[in-house]
Amino acid sequence: MPKFTAKTACKHTLYEKSVQCVGADIDFVIRIFKNEFSRQPRILKEDFCGTFSAAIEFINRNRQNFAIAVDLDKDVLTWGKQHNLPQAKRKENITIINDDVNNVTEPKIDIIMSMNFSYFIFKKREELKQYFKNVFTSLKTEGAFVLDIYGGSEAQEQQEEKTEFDDFTYVWDQGDFNPITNEVKNHIHFEFPDGSKIKKAFSYDWRLWTPQEIVELLQEVGFATADVYWEGWDEEEETGNGIFRKRKKAESIAGWIAYIVGIKK
Repeated sequence: MPKFTAKTACKHTLYEKSVQCVGADIDFVIRIFKNEFSRQPRILKEDFCGTFSAAIEFINRNRQNFAIAVDLDKDVLTWGKQHNLPQAKRKENITIINDDVNNVTEPKIDIIMSMNFSYFIFKKREELKQYFKNVFTSLKTEGAFVLDIYGGSEAQEQQEEKTEFDDFTYVWDQGDFNPITNEVKNHIHFEFPDGSKIKKAFSYDWRLWTPQEIVELLQEVGFATADVYWEGWDEEEETGNGIFRKRKKAESIAGWIAYIVGIKK
C-alpha cells in the first residue's frame, strides 16, 4: 500500500516536505546576522508562519534562542501545535500568535522572517510599505529582516511544473498572470502513485513584486541597507546551487529565487 494517497495524506505534511527547507533558511539568517553584527541572534519572529517549522528549527539550535510565530489562519496554527510543537526541545521558548502580522510589533526582535513569498498578498504599494514599517518598528536597533522572492520570465507564464518525490508528486500550477498589474493566481496540487490527486491543496492570489521594488520600499521605511542575495548556478546540474551571495547585478534567467535582507542599525 502506498505511503500517501489523496485520502490519507495531509496537505501540510506534503507542503513541508516539498516546499520548505527551514534548515537552509535558518542557516542563512543566522549567517547574515553574525556577519553583520558579530554576534548570535537570540530572538526570531516568523511572520506568516503557517505551521511555524522555521521557528521550531531556530529554537532547537540553542537553548538561548526564542521565537515568535504569527499567522492569521487558526487552523494551520492548530495543526502546527499538534504536529510540530512536540518537536520543540523547549516549548517555553516559542510564542504562537493567531493574529494579523501588522498587529504584532512587540517585543523587539533580532530577526524577522517573511518566507515562502507570503508578503505577496499585499498588492498595493502602500499596503506593503505599511507592513515593512511595522517590521522596522518591531526590530531592535541591530536587527535584520529577511524575505524570499522569485521571478524570471517563466514566472509570468501559464504552466505546470512537476517535482517527483518518493511517495508523491508536487505540482506548481501557475494560472492567471496579468501583465498590467503583475497579479498572479497560483496553485499547489499533489499527485500520488495510486493515481489519486489533491487539487488546489493551496491557492495564492498575489502580486509578483520585483527585487528593486522591495529594496526601494525597505530603504524608504528606514532600513540602513537593503540587499539582494542571488543564488549561484551549478553548470553541471543546470540548476541553482543553494549558495546565496550579495549581488548588484545578475544574469537574466527563466526562473530564479533570491533572498532580500534589510538591515536596521
